[in-house]
Amino acid sequence: MSKDVFKLLEELEEHIQGCRRVPMTDKVLVGEEALLDYIDQIRSLLPEELRQARLMVKDREHLMEDARVDVERALAEANQRIEGLTRESEVVKRAEEAAEEIVAQSRRIAYEIKNNAARYADDIMSNLEANLEQNLAIIRSGREELSQLKRERQQAVNGG
Repeated sequence: MSKDVFKLLEELEEHIQGCRRVPMTDKVLVGEEALLDYIDQIRSLLPEELRQARLMVKDREHLMEDARVDVERALAEANQRIEGLTRESEVVKRAEEAAEEIVAQSRRIAYEIKNNAARYADDIMSNLEANLEQNLAIIRSGREELSQLKRERQQAVNGG
């Protein structure tokens, strides 16, 4: 069973919380190898999440294409109904009204389907973007703490 980014981040958080604290500071000593291992694992999972986002975009495109096909089919049916109704002179006016209503309804349905599909894709992409930004912020923070620890160690070694 593969881990997801959030599971790894939870494990990283637990690991950091379990690390030894530096006395009289809000710092902890985190093993560089363990932290870099978590970062590598997270980095390897991010492309999978991006692939999934691409699949969601393709799904949205398929939904829009299906909507377009449905509209074309409804328009073709409307045109067929118009042709059939106009052959009878008594019902010409009613046929035109019915056809216009069918076309208008088809356009409303198509617009609604396209709008909902776009909103759904945007919501998914927005959530993914927020998650990725949060993950990157955590990674940057971890790297910054590592850099700070390296500087502090170097200062301690240099007698500072």
